[in-house]
Amino acid sequence: MVRLLAVLVLAGASVNAESLLETFGSGANQFQIEFVAIGNPGNAADTTGSPNPAGSVDYVYNIGKYEISRDQINKANAVGDLEITLQDMTEFGGNGGSRPATGITWYEAARFVNYLNTSQGKQNAYRFNESGKFQLWEVEDSASGGTNRLRHKDAVYFLPSMDEWYKAAYYDPAKVGGAGYWKFPTASDHAPKAISGGKEPATAVYGQDLPFAGPADTTNAGGLSAYGTMAQGGNVWEWNECAYPGTDKSENADRAIRGGSWFYDFSGPEGVYREILEASSNWNHDPNREMYTLGFRIARKL
Repeated sequence: MVRLLAVLVLAGASVNAESLLETFGSGANQFQIEFVAIGNPGNAADTTGSPNPAGSVDYVYNIGKYEISRDQINKANAVGDLEITLQDMTEFGGNGGSRPATGITWYEAARFVNYLNTSQGKQNAYRFNESGKFQLWEVEDSASGGTNRLRHKDAVYFLPSMDEWYKAAYYDPAKVGGAGYWKFPTASDHAPKAISGGKEPATAVYGQDLPFAGPADTTNAGGLSAYGTMAQGGNVWEWNECAYPGTDKSENADRAIRGGSWFYDFSGPEGVYREILEASSNWNHDPNREMYTLGFRIARKL
């Protein structure tokens, strides 16, 4: 475990973000995941986005700085026998290992998270029976005081809840004029510049043409949020743990996807594509859904 301290200068404000670099797997199949700390527990919720309210989290946690990559999935598959399938992205820029892992169902993302836990001797986050069917935890084993039956209370790694994802994307404790939420996950109320790849502030990978364009490498996918996460706007859509608070009481309920992707239909006015990246944009899908534009990132308990 390696901790790194970085100072991010965003929108005129300096935010100290401690990064945590953790190693999984072994030998040739070893890989690392970098996390950033999401502090400021008990922050006020946003009442201008969607859902409303959103983003209030009463504990400190970590979230992945980057989306999970194809290489990380392939190595976890090799050592954990996870049998997670990836979308063939040959026609969308290729299958490079640093590209985000796409074509993954929510249940496959949950299995990856479980591997991270068990490979470190930790409790599974998500419950699957012997035949591989997803099940809820009993109330006494559930997270959030028994109210979130999707996640085990003792799990260290998990898919971010709607509030955990939303806070990491849009909240800024050092926002000029007082802590609050940005409209876009690039620490700005102005739409980011659309790019195909890069790290400049106030940019995001979106609005690219098909069929030849594809997502950028996970570490080269636009400007950062106030907390230091990359590509919570653009590059690929990301699974959340549940669609809305209260829908985590059903095995088969839709799960939220947020953040938009590198591609969006240009048949309408330009504002439509930008709105996909906004805090007011909220979509959900069947957890069995596979999409070439859909991936995920993970979160971690301190």
